[in-house]
Amino acid sequence: MEIERINENTVKFYISYIDIEERGFDREEIWYNRERSEELFWEMMDEIHQEEEFTVEGPLWIQVQALDKGLEVLVTKAQLSKDGQKFELPVPNDKLKDLPVDEQIEDMLDQHFGHGIEENTEDDELLDFLLSFNDFEDLIQLSKRGGLDGIATRLFHFENKYYLYTEFPEEEFNEDQVDDLLSILLEYGNESQVTIHRLEEYGKEILSHDVFSELRKHF
Repeated sequence: MEIERINENTVKFYISYIDIEERGFDREEIWYNRERSEELFWEMMDEIHQEEEFTVEGPLWIQVQALDKGLEVLVTKAQLSKDGQKFELPVPNDKLKDLPVDEQIEDMLDQHFGHGIEENTEDDELLDFLLSFNDFEDLIQLSKRGGLDGIATRLFHFENKYYLYTEFPEEEFNEDQVDDLLSILLEYGNESQVTIHRLEEYGKEILSHDVFSELRKHF
């Protein structure tokens, strides 16, 4: 795998299909098997972290160019704006214009890695995020913040951590509202690399809906 560090927030890497197969992944798996595609992605990100000290924290923007013999992937860490209210993409617009993206593959990565937009059965767009909490008290304090009850939420326990799954239907939340709510959520928790599918299969669901209001009732 070839790695190029663009800046402190962005890294670009190229991985050939031969390299993918040598890592024990079938080429078809990365398109059709969600768990395996996630496993490959985070394996590559671990390697990048070791070689380039590129630490993954918070939301990621992923852009992909599909080449004849492999994939070229650009990964950028989002940053909070100076007022702490909105996420910004720290890559100049002119640089983005030079990075052609295969939209179909980008959509696949967004869906598989849980950092982008998914389509539901009614063709509406849905943003979902998964946050982890080491201390249950942080969840209790978060539940007491105002303006969060409109978010669709589920609460899980898995491997000694608590996980809050959140959904933001496009018809109910605009981009600015999502950014504002995420800035609040990230004051108490951390965005997780664990997927909702792994939690559903191996974790224990504590609350299936209305997490914040339910916590306030009991705590």
